[in-house]
Amino acid sequence: MKNATSHLADAMPILHLTEGADGISHFSDLHVSLRSGGFAPPAPPMPLSDTEPATGLLYLVLPAGWGGARHPSPRRQVSFCLSGRLRVEAGDGALREFGAGAIWRMEDVAGSGHTTTVLGEEDVCLAIVQLPSQPGDPIPKET
Repeated sequence: MKNATSHLADAMPILHLTEGADGISHFSDLHVSLRSGGFAPPAPPMPLSDTEPATGLLYLVLPAGWGGARHPSPRRQVSFCLSGRLRVEAGDGALREFGAGAIWRMEDVAGSGHTTTVLGEEDVCLAIVQLPSQPGDPIPKET
């Protein structure tokens, strides 16, 4: 692992699941820009992103063996995988597998969506930060 104070990271990679005008979801690799800043003075500066508004935080467990039907994301959100492994299939058929430490931004809110499957014998534990709706988004269902 690189020491962030000896070599300033300039971006944090995350997985991005979004959809095209045709309503088909697809993956891309997104790099969140980082800059040196004071997050918790008097601690030394560290690489950090700009602040992004959020509307909620929830914790979710997908039990071992769980597999869902194709669905759009219930709202724009960023998910942090805390434990376990899962596979997500985008509407275009692309597959991504990831586990603990993965971050992915889900913005496929209006089209055909994606399919999620838990891999292995371990539950998948997620922390999900919900983001504000954007114009044209469907009205989110309450959780």
